[in-house]
Amino acid sequence: MYLNCHSYYSLRYGTFSEIELLELAKTNGVQALALTDINNTSACLNFIRKAKDYDIKPVVGIDFRNGNKQVYVGLAKNNEGFQELNSFLSHHSENKVKLPELAPVFENCYIIYPFEHVLQLEKTDFKVNEFIGVSIEELRKLRFSKLKNLESKLVVLQTVTIRGKKDFNAHRLLRAIDKNTLLSKLDKSEECKVTEKMIPLDEINEAFVDFPHIIENTNRILNSCAIEFGFGEHRVSQNLKLYTDSAANDYKLLEKLCHDNLHKRYSCPNEVVLNRLQTELDTIKSLDFVAFFLINYDIVSYANSKGYFHVGRGSGANSIVAYIIGITDVDPIELDLYFERFINPFRASPPDFDIDFSWKDRDDVTAYIFRRFPHTALMATYNTFKYRAVVRELGKVFGLPKEEIDKLSKGNYAVSQLDEISQLVLKYGKLIEGFPNHLSVHSAGVLILDRPVHYYSATDMPPKGFPTVQFDMIIAEDVGVFKFDILGQRGLAKIKDALDIIAENRPEVPPIDITNVEAFKKDKNINNLLKAGGAIGAYYVESPAMRGLMQQLQTQDYIGLVAASSIIRPGVSGSGMKEEFIKRHRYPEKRKNAHPILMQIMPETYGVMVYQEDVLKVANQFADLSLGEADVLRRGMSGKFRSRQEFVAVEEKFISNCRKKGFTDELIFEVWNQIKSFAGYAFAKGHSASYAVESYQSLYLKCYFPLEFMTAVLNNGGGFYSVEHYLHEAQKQGATICAPCINNSEHPNRLIGTSIYLGFGYLKNLETFTVQRLLTERQWHGAFSSLDDFIDRVTISIEQLTILIRIDAFRFTKQSKTELLWQAIFKLNADGAKSQQAKLFKIQHKAFKLPKLNSNWIENAYDEMELLGFPLCNYFNLVNGEMANGVLASQMKDFINKEVLIYGSLVTTRFNNTSQGKLMRLSTFIDINGDYFDAVHFTDVVEKYPINGLGVYACYGRITDRFDFYSMNVVWSRKMGILEDPRNN
Repeated sequence: MYLNCHSYYSLRYGTFSEIELLELAKTNGVQALALTDINNTSACLNFIRKAKDYDIKPVVGIDFRNGNKQVYVGLAKNNEGFQELNSFLSHHSENKVKLPELAPVFENCYIIYPFEHVLQLEKTDFKVNEFIGVSIEELRKLRFSKLKNLESKLVVLQTVTIRGKKDFNAHRLLRAIDKNTLLSKLDKSEECKVTEKMIPLDEINEAFVDFPHIIENTNRILNSCAIEFGFGEHRVSQNLKLYTDSAANDYKLLEKLCHDNLHKRYSCPNEVVLNRLQTELDTIKSLDFVAFFLINYDIVSYANSKGYFHVGRGSGANSIVAYIIGITDVDPIELDLYFERFINPFRASPPDFDIDFSWKDRDDVTAYIFRRFPHTALMATYNTFKYRAVVRELGKVFGLPKEEIDKLSKGNYAVSQLDEISQLVLKYGKLIEGFPNHLSVHSAGVLILDRPVHYYSATDMPPKGFPTVQFDMIIAEDVGVFKFDILGQRGLAKIKDALDIIAENRPEVPPIDITNVEAFKKDKNINNLLKAGGAIGAYYVESPAMRGLMQQLQTQDYIGLVAASSIIRPGVSGSGMKEEFIKRHRYPEKRKNAHPILMQIMPETYGVMVYQEDVLKVANQFADLSLGEADVLRRGMSGKFRSRQEFVAVEEKFISNCRKKGFTDELIFEVWNQIKSFAGYAFAKGHSASYAVESYQSLYLKCYFPLEFMTAVLNNGGGFYSVEHYLHEAQKQGATICAPCINNSEHPNRLIGTSIYLGFGYLKNLETFTVQRLLTERQWHGAFSSLDDFIDRVTISIEQLTILIRIDAFRFTKQSKTELLWQAIFKLNADGAKSQQAKLFKIQHKAFKLPKLNSNWIENAYDEMELLGFPLCNYFNLVNGEMANGVLASQMKDFINKEVLIYGSLVTTRFNNTSQGKLMRLSTFIDINGDYFDAVHFTDVVEKYPINGLGVYACYGRITDRFDFYSMNVVWSRKMGILEDPRNN
């Protein structure tokens, strides 16, 4: 009976979920129900999926509106009708075109015009599939309208948006947030009616007692609609099923690719390799995943043809087929990768391939996918209302002052002292928290489907410029839509740019084969760099936590780095198994602490669960679960399950099987808690290995071409640390850091010999057009010979020229900055006016005689801090005061469990929580010699001795030793003052 129901996917309009709508319908005895969100089909698939649980027939459609004006409601008769509605909506939403007042011809849809709109249009002719929707309150008008004679065209259109007064209030608040207006000024036309709620069917029948034909027509529509998708165990893959023209030819192509490329990966393939390859091919074929592999191969092949670097990771990195045909660069035989982690006969979904490209290349790869495959879209994700954010929005809607809003959003209040309005803000903040706020694009997901995308969803066109569906990955997987993950990262761009810089700066160096990772793995210099924590700038291994772990593990080989890449994840770390792994790795006598069965299952990691597939191994071999049940366990702990009951059943079977095998409860729950604590966070081993391959490529460049590599790091936005710190690292490697120069600098940083000239892009207020004019003029007509020459050739304002002079970009003139500034003022119109017309003749500049004007290095440092954000000199040089009685970072090992003073320049700092949930701070410093030390500020120190920005700190604390990695537990810290700018005197 209800043909127009909204969920909260009618964004900033609806007030409850599609599940709550079904619950409401069940309560009111409704047996068939239409979900028609406003210009949106986000909830439709899940609505169809869950309707069976409530014995309700699902009907789906769209409430088409221009703004808040309803023009018509479309209902899908079947799946093809759903596609028609989605295509129509998508055309208008993607092109931002207003919906027409009259609906087009639909083959498989019903169109229902609201009664009032029909009156306004004076519409009297209706197609076979077109109807007039009448609400209970509109029955009075109907009695006196000519439309009552169109008996076969009248249906019930009792819209459902709210459940009661609380929902209505929330709805008004959402509308005010959407219109960015005070609640008191919200136009009534933006609101729903207070009558837009579901009422029992007998009340509807009573209201329409004089119009039984309207009830009959409505039921006829509901009964004639039928839409079906397979979900869960009934789903079938909706991905592109064929890469060629047939399944047989697909398999032949995959076999041929493996045969043609086998000897590139294995010069002498042994029986282990051949058996693994055949087993995988047979499994891939039996599970119909052949096209999935070929599509990934196609994407990677395109990237290779364009010279783009890529990294294939995810659980698919465990595959020998993926390795042989070039999707990944991880040898599963070398690493003994667990085949069943990425694919097994019980797994319905294809393996995960996360394919990383340079952030500069990713968009082109994505555009290729859209050109290459016809039914393609990006995956969506929904940004929901977060509590603090919604409290701020509601505060504005209620007109509260900023101070009050800040207090409420930060939780700095006592409820008893809040006035009525503030309490309403908190009350409705809790209600609206978690509502979808706006559609966004999944960070990586691309859908390549067998049918048109609109068969499943309408699409929007976000700023990325690619059509994006309106559902997320969870419902997508449930209906058999599996995404391809295409990601962009800066690590690959750093590698590619470093190679380009090497070719330019070191032309004598022969071409570098950066894919020769096997040689890098065996290089002692590279491994020593890893062991010493010298990986600053290298992808994934440069963070303080990773640097510390490398030193604790004394990691000096590829296998060790693979393990470390997973151990660093919060699950392993939080379960206490990171510490146990380090102990067993460093001290072989500790390995006897492992349970014999676990040691037998995971000998390489000393009986410690480190990788995701360890969950499968333990569940299968320790608890005798099937691989299918083990995969339910793994996915459930990753939060990727729809059926909580299924997960609980597997958990109970795990415990029961272990008890039958005679294991003690103590052991059972110890193992279970290990699984539970980290399964959702740990990496698959192949995934970790993929990261390790890229890390080794970066480490090779850092080891042998440090200046070129650090320049590439800087030009790609750095990484974990600040620009200033990467410059410090480059200096440690022998670079001279030069301020921007009008003759040597580009927009990015430029390496000339061993000198890194900072790019103009660092100058905060230097306009892009100024840089473009400067570089274009220099490219066409050569270097600038003087300030006069620059002024003659580049159109520039006095303000922009002042920036260049203050950063010492004209230092080649051998004149002080002060002199140059005065000359610039005399020679340029001080108001910045300058003709854009090129000069026909070179003007003669008057030589102004100026007194000797000097500047010093302290003034330069202050100018650099203002213009660049950091000084080019060492912060220690700027300290105003004596730094006495301190020790160096290299001496920390001599003061274990003793309190010492170290002076350190702050590198990075961040807050964290203790195991009791209390606030703490983790900081990294460098001492006066440039050596690192890490400091922990526990709860009693955090607020008492705050860290206030970059600079030198006196840090006093107790030195601790964790597996030969030394750090400080801070007792007190104090920021050192710096020399004053002499110009302020």
